[in-house]
Amino acid sequence: MDPLRIADYRTRSRAFTVEAHAIFSIHEDARKSRVVEVHASFEALDELSLKQDDLFRQALRCAENGLYRAAHVMAWAAFMDYLEEMLASDGLVQVRALRPAWKGRNIEEMREYVTEHAFVETTQPLGLCTKNQMKALLGLLNKRNECAHPSDFYPGVNETLGYISEVIQRTKQLQAKSL
Repeated sequence: MDPLRIADYRTRSRAFTVEAHAIFSIHEDARKSRVVEVHASFEALDELSLKQDDLFRQALRCAENGLYRAAHVMAWAAFMDYLEEMLASDGLVQVRALRPAWKGRNIEEMREYVTEHAFVETTQPLGLCTKNQMKALLGLLNKRNECAHPSDFYPGVNETLGYISEVIQRTKQLQAKSL
């Protein structure tokens, strides 16, 4: 078969797949297609580390496989890694000015002493987000905690895809800022 025809078939097949997932994603029980739509949002993120990229991909794989609590945990882990690296981007100068009592010579050591809640609370005074945005981040952290620790909370596909989408959007908002 002609290589140009094969390439044309591949291109058309990919376009068909994208269109099919877009159509099926609006249906409640089309989990795979709905995850593909969230995956497209994820692809729009810029400048993620390999670790952050992998964590977001793991969250999406968990959602594809019905591991909804795990998907919440992995998406939050990706966000926190991004936030912590952002806070450390200036050598922790602004963080130390804001929180001089925090222990740790670098962000890796600080992770041992500082809670995720405390890290998120620094976003507003550092100008990385508004008070309302910070509260929304704390809400996402609370939701992650419900999934990471024993609780009666068992999210479904809708909650999980919404959570991952919101975490991606909040990461995009942070990407627009800098320390």
